[in-house]
Amino acid sequence: MYSVLILTLNEERDLPGCLASLAGRDDIVVLDSGSTDRTAELARSAGARVFERPFDNFAAQRNHAQRTIPFRHPWVLHLDADEQLTPELDVECRAASARSDIDGCLVAPKMMFMGRWIPHCTDYPAWQARFVRAPQFEFVEVGHGQREAPHMRLDRLRASYLHDLSSGGEAEWLGKHRRYARAEAAQHLSRADRLDWGDLFSADRLRRRRALKQASYALPCRPTLRFFYQYILRRGFLDGRPGLRYCRLLARYEGFTTEELRRARLAASHSCG
Repeated sequence: MYSVLILTLNEERDLPGCLASLAGRDDIVVLDSGSTDRTAELARSAGARVFERPFDNFAAQRNHAQRTIPFRHPWVLHLDADEQLTPELDVECRAASARSDIDGCLVAPKMMFMGRWIPHCTDYPAWQARFVRAPQFEFVEVGHGQREAPHMRLDRLRASYLHDLSSGGEAEWLGKHRRYARAEAAQHLSRADRLDWGDLFSADRLRRRRALKQASYALPCRPTLRFFYQYILRRGFLDGRPGLRYCRLLARYEGFTTEELRRARLAASHSCG
């Protein structure tokens, strides 16, 4: 068996679907960041244990849970409220929880948009560390999200969890990604995530993807290039109308990031002057 951790903040819309996918789990834990809606009430009514911590970043939130919450099982599946467990992933997690030779497992989400899986324009499989041992597994913050610490021993699971990208509509998506753009720009300018140019030619798909993202900051016309990459080179056109709409949103996100980089560099130049 394994435990499940869900990070929440005002998630009364999406949390019921996440909790429904976890039926039969004997240890569901919600780490809430100060919700003012019915999130905590819904979680407790489904049998989840609820803890609270003010949000600073995703890595710190997950690490806090790993180290301080008394999980009933040594392995923990990390989910967000707009994500759902699949039966196939449940089977793999149960099997992997018997292992002692690794610290965690990478899992690739199936991104859903407008009710459809859009694998091409979301770079499936985009691996994330989500099934990990507590308390020893460690996350590090990168941009607006988190990644495994370099010394973690990892394997990969074949099954996926579901992530609904469109549950709040495009306006909510854009608002969230404006905030993400500020974090991405700050991360890049801090040079905390340096590019190893050799990774661009690595046989490891995950390392290539991360290196390509870092290298993209040096390119001009990033919104247009992002759309071309996702819709043409990654064959996002095969994802139909949802793919087209999502690729357009990704282009706008790149525009937000470019704008934040420009603003931060201008502020830095003025402070130096």
